[in-house]
Amino acid sequence: MAFKLNVNGKALSADVDGDTPLLWVLRDTLGILGPKYGCGVAQCGACTVHVDGAPVRSCSLPVDSLGASKIVTIEGIGAGAVGKKVQAAWTELDVAQCGYCQAGQIMSATALLSANAKPTDADIDEAMSGNIFRCTTYTRIRAAIKLASGQKTEA
Repeated sequence: MAFKLNVNGKALSADVDGDTPLLWVLRDTLGILGPKYGCGVAQCGACTVHVDGAPVRSCSLPVDSLGASKIVTIEGIGAGAVGKKVQAAWTELDVAQCGYCQAGQIMSATALLSANAKPTDADIDEAMSGNIFRCTTYTRIRAAIKLASGQKTEA
């Protein structure tokens, strides 16, 4: 079945089964490779994208549930002011190590700052708790979110 999708402000179409997870439509059909496969059960956050501004796990979201929703991936997040600030803070504080999970981290951080311009440490911890990784840059992630929000950082 053909699905019309709005991805990063572009009208795209994908001829796939309706129960195909959005992650595979993005990666395999549309060639948008920023969202990563991590766990496949919506637990790690590597596949995070925004659907109508909300962070969602694309590995478990069937494409037929999207309708006319606006999808934003890491490739398009820098087009917005908040996303641009988050990406700049990530670079300035050298947050990424291997980088595999960073697209999901940035997507979650941008959603947080879009909803809460001056989050507390507790707000950050809660918003980022669904993004799991092994490189131990949690303190740099928190500092980058604070930097992007204009708050003082300890990094």
